Amino acid sequence: MTDNAPTTHTLQNVIAQAEKADDGTRGLPPVHLWEPDYCGDIGMRIARDGQWYYAGSPIGRKRLVRLFSTILRHDEDGEHYLVTPVEKIRVEVEDAPFVATLMQVTGTGRDQVLTFETNVHDFAAAGPEHPLRIDLDPQDKTPAPYIHIRARLEALISRAVFYDLVALGETVDDQFGVWSNQVFFPIASAAEIEAWLNDGV
Repeated sequence: MTDNAPTTHTLQNVIAQAEKADDGTRGLPPVHLWEPDYCGDIGMRIARDGQWYYAGSPIGRKRLVRLFSTILRHDEDGEHYLVTPVEKIRVEVEDAPFVATLMQVTGTGRDQVLTFETNVHDFAAAGPEHPLRIDLDPQDKTPAPYIHIRARLEALISRAVFYDLVALGETVDDQFGVWSNQVFFPIASAAEIEAWLNDGV
């Protein structure tokens, strides 16, 4: 099958396969081991705010979105796919597939640990395995912060959580950033941070 119009049949197959792979815990299926045939584009999309859509309509069932998130894969071609042992369908991702909506802080200084929770209830403690990075919007130069969740899948850090992150920052070698798991993650220069805050970023 090549790129096609959305089909309920294909979506139902994906749901059935995902449920079969779900063991009832948050254990993730081994999507990196599955190499099914590509089944095309059926109208799946993840908006910048983390909302999932099918054929232009929002998917309101949180359990279904969470299920889909466990079989999402970001391949080397730069595309995102829902992958089961027998099907692979493209998902349009406007920005990052997940959104970090909460942050927990434990410890202080270099021993501080910043743990992020996403909109689909994944957890990631910033550090060597889950680095933070900051991009700048090419148009208005506002910050777009991300944390790596797993296997090339990232979460966009929400604006509210980013404010909390900035509040924890300190300056090291003229770079403003935060510590987590003994890793210093630069956010920006101190001057850029001041400008962002003054502009209400």
